[in-house]
Amino acid sequence: MASLCRIKCFLAPSSLSLGSHIARALGTTACRQVNSSEGWLSKLLHVRKIEPGKDSHSRLLSDTEIVYELQIHDVKPDGVQPYLKGYENYCQLLQSKAPDCELIGSWQVVIGDQDQYLHIWRFKQGWKSAHSSINLCNTDDDLVKLQRDESKHLRARQNQYMLPFSFWGNPEPKHHGGMYEIRSYVLQPGTMIEWGNNWARGITFRRANAVAGFFSQIGQLYMGHHIWTYK
Repeated sequence: MASLCRIKCFLAPSSLSLGSHIARALGTTACRQVNSSEGWLSKLLHVRKIEPGKDSHSRLLSDTEIVYELQIHDVKPDGVQPYLKGYENYCQLLQSKAPDCELIGSWQVVIGDQDQYLHIWRFKQGWKSAHSSINLCNTDDDLVKLQRDESKHLRARQNQYMLPFSFWGNPEPKHHGGMYEIRSYVLQPGTMIEWGNNWARGITFRRANAVAGFFSQIGQLYMGHHIWTYK
C-alpha cells in the first residue's frame, strides 16, 4: 500500500525547510561489490548491494545513530492560525531546553489530506536524545501547557520514529520554501532489504530531487517514506 501527497513548506524562525542537499554519500554497514552474474545496469551504476545477515534490518539499512521523528497533525479547519503560532512557540521552547533535539522541516499538505501538517525532528544523540525529549515533554510545565493548548486545535495526531536509509544520507535544513512530495509505503514484512537494494539503484536517476528517505522503527512498522523537492 502506498500514499502520496504534495506538501508546501512553511517557514518560521524555528522551522527550516528541507533542501535537496544530502550530507553524505552512499554507504552501508554490510555490503559487497556487485559481481559478474548481476546485470549490466548494476555494474554501470556501481551500486553496493545490502546482503541479509544476522544483524537487524536497522543496522543493515542505516549507518548512523541519528534518529528522526515524523509528526503528523490533522488540524481543525478553523484552528490553523492559532495552531501554527502555538507550534512555533513549542518548537522554540523545546529546542532551547533540549539542544540535541532539532526541527529540520515543517510542511502543510496541499494535495492529499488537507489541513494536515507534517514535522520532522532530528535527535542528534540517537535514542538517548529521543528518550530525553519524551521525558521533558511529559514533565516540563511550560511544554505540557503548550501541548495541551495545541491539542484544542487538532482532530488527530500520530508519530513515528525513523532511521534514514544509508544510500540517501541525512537531510539538512535549508532556508527556502517550495513544493515537496512525500511518498509513504507500507511494505510486506521481510521485504525491507530488497526495497533498499532497489532504491539504492533507483535513487541515482533522481538524485537532484531527492531530499530524504526513512524507514520506520517505532510506530507503524514496515513503512518507508521518500521526500522529493520540486521548484
